[in-house]
Amino acid sequence: MSEQNSDLSASQIEDYLQQHPDFFHEHLNLLEQMSIPHPSGTAISLISKQLELFRCKHHELENQLNTLIEIARDNDTSFIRMHKLTLALLEASTLEQAIANLDAVLADYFLTDFVAVRIIKHCPDSAIANLFIEPDSKNLQPFLKELSSNQPKCGRPTLAQAKILFGDSAVEVKSCAIIPMTFTELDGILAIGSREKGRFHHSMGNLFLTQMSEIIGTRLISLLGQTHDAC
Repeated sequence: MSEQNSDLSASQIEDYLQQHPDFFHEHLNLLEQMSIPHPSGTAISLISKQLELFRCKHHELENQLNTLIEIARDNDTSFIRMHKLTLALLEASTLEQAIANLDAVLADYFLTDFVAVRIIKHCPDSAIANLFIEPDSKNLQPFLKELSSNQPKCGRPTLAQAKILFGDSAVEVKSCAIIPMTFTELDGILAIGSREKGRFHHSMGNLFLTQMSEIIGTRLISLLGQTHDAC
């Protein structure tokens, strides 16, 4: 058909539908987009009401499906991130490598700006600056609430907390997750900071952060056992 004759007239459409009375049986989706006047004026026919309910139900189910798809995508992303984190820690054979790998994977896959690990242990000869905090150090005072509750804290850190964790970058940290690591063989703090104010907020769930601290803490315990003579 030529371009100039491509537009169908109303009479042609009417003739086609008369010749094909089952057309809408195979094209039910078109009924959702059609508005058909009713002879009774403002009154709504049963069919019209059924179509209205069908459309509402369809949109509701569509929204539920989209929500489930989004949750599935988030879960896949979280699984991949945790997998990368686990591999990065397993590849490390020393504490120095573990901390370096941790910094890299959190920056690359978790898109964090700042990372800090503090192990509560006497180890004056550590090759990693600020990795260890003495058990009786006053630097633990700002974290007593988190350590006693054994629950992650998300939000803006206090200036004292930020200075101990992130040093000269303290003022750049607008939000932070402070995660206590309390194991039989290790006590410490894992902190993840961001320049974005809303990146870590108080209403965030703790499960993902707790699982992360368990993976990191378990690997650090293993590496500490291999290098116990250094402390």
